[in-house]
Amino acid sequence: MEPRILLEDPARSYHAAHRVTERDCFDNRLIFGDNLLALKALEAEFTGKVKCCFIDPPYNTGSAFTHYDDGVEHSIWLSLMRDRLEIIRRLLSEDGSLWITIDDNECHYLKVLCDEVFGRACFLANVVWEKRTSRENRRVFSFNHDHVLVYAKSKPLFEKVRNALGLSNEVLARYKNPDHDPRGPWQSVSANAQAGHATASQFYQLILPSGRAIDPPKGRCWLYTKHRMREEISAGNIWFGTNGDNAPRIKKFLRDYEEKGLTPETIWPGAEVGTNDDAKKGLLTLLSDVSVFDNPKPEPLLERVIHIATNPGDLVLDSFAGSGTTGAVAHKMRRRWIMVELGEHCHTHIIPRLKKVIDNDDPGGITKAAGWKGGGGFRYYRLAPSLLEKDTWGNWVINRDYNAAMLAEALCKLEGFTYAPSDSLYWQHGHSTERDFVYVTTASLTHEQLVQLSDEVGPERSLLVLCTSFRAKADLYPNLTVKKIPRQVLSRCEWGHDDYSLRVENLPSAPPAPGQMNLFDHEE
Repeated sequence: MEPRILLEDPARSYHAAHRVTERDCFDNRLIFGDNLLALKALEAEFTGKVKCCFIDPPYNTGSAFTHYDDGVEHSIWLSLMRDRLEIIRRLLSEDGSLWITIDDNECHYLKVLCDEVFGRACFLANVVWEKRTSRENRRVFSFNHDHVLVYAKSKPLFEKVRNALGLSNEVLARYKNPDHDPRGPWQSVSANAQAGHATASQFYQLILPSGRAIDPPKGRCWLYTKHRMREEISAGNIWFGTNGDNAPRIKKFLRDYEEKGLTPETIWPGAEVGTNDDAKKGLLTLLSDVSVFDNPKPEPLLERVIHIATNPGDLVLDSFAGSGTTGAVAHKMRRRWIMVELGEHCHTHIIPRLKKVIDNDDPGGITKAAGWKGGGGFRYYRLAPSLLEKDTWGNWVINRDYNAAMLAEALCKLEGFTYAPSDSLYWQHGHSTERDFVYVTTASLTHEQLVQLSDEVGPERSLLVLCTSFRAKADLYPNLTVKKIPRQVLSRCEWGHDDYSLRVENLPSAPPAPGQMNLFDHEE
């Protein structure tokens, strides 16, 4: 696949007029174009730099959506997803993670595919998200949930950086302080445990503060030995009720858990992270003049994903941007983001939505919870056309839409060089090391020109020269490697293919296996 260059359109890029805070992110990217080509275009610059990738791909349900043709033959859908997952894995940082929303139709097949691409050991969780709270009585079953498959690039590294959830109001309400403990609010847990693996020291009679003696319940033992229990009682860590006559319970103090937070669970109720209906109502309010998506993702859902997987300043990627929820939430949470979208809703939905976020004209979603006040910005890019095209006689030539700068950047990407044109040396268009450079020109170079170029480069440096033709022997110059374009790159990749989207009409027809048609083409 051709690694295209990205062309910025300043007219569609958007930035706040001034900084709101020192943490404002301006260099976010919105890319318009085929998402597989866009992922390939990002690979050279962003390999190993994406902390979290969230994707909401077409579910392959066979339904016809307004903004997506959602229904591709099963095995083809999986193979096309594989192409994208392989690049996404390379883009992820070593402690990065991938989150994919999917329904029952393809979830379990997608799980096996992700196991192949990432490795089964990198599977983190299958989160069940309650996408609707109303009952659907027109079907045999009312499908109220979707799945969120979670994979890590490296499970041990992800576990070290994973963020816990904050304590909810429901959890905070469990903490009281009926005995006015100076250590603050607490909640209690049972001081007995199952007796299956207990030692003899955990079976004893306990004298309550009221003077009553009790044994552990049948089939249970005390959690602590007799000596340890006395120490915990003396430290004020055991609660016997207001009258001192209840079975012992262990006090767990809020101050010990506020910093640790809560371990994320794998069932996410709609009341906590929102539903499709919540998201739809929010978009109708925010973008009242355009049609909304059938199943948009709510901002609180993305907030939870991004909170668990990243920290402020980290890079978040969404290559199926849809209505732009991932970018909007990442922006409000002060994460850097890249989104890719091919549909026209990139212009009708995503750009207007992001402008409202940047201008602090989006009061819904997580705005209040994130303390968002506006700011930052994004750059809008489109994919460049294919570098090569066929001329009238069917020969591959350099695309006429490419100017000199575009050509140099494209060939740097193809050859593995960093595009960094020098202001002082015309022959330095990019570098691979401090002493290895590349020069791109459409000129036909003579022996004299190459000699002069070799002298300027000098013996301590090397230069790859890519030109349309040259009149000399390529091995005459010890510090130059001279190659012709487009001949040099013809076999590198597929040229002139602009659409790898998940639509069945864009897929090539596979030829039958040799001899296969002979089974059916005989005459009766």
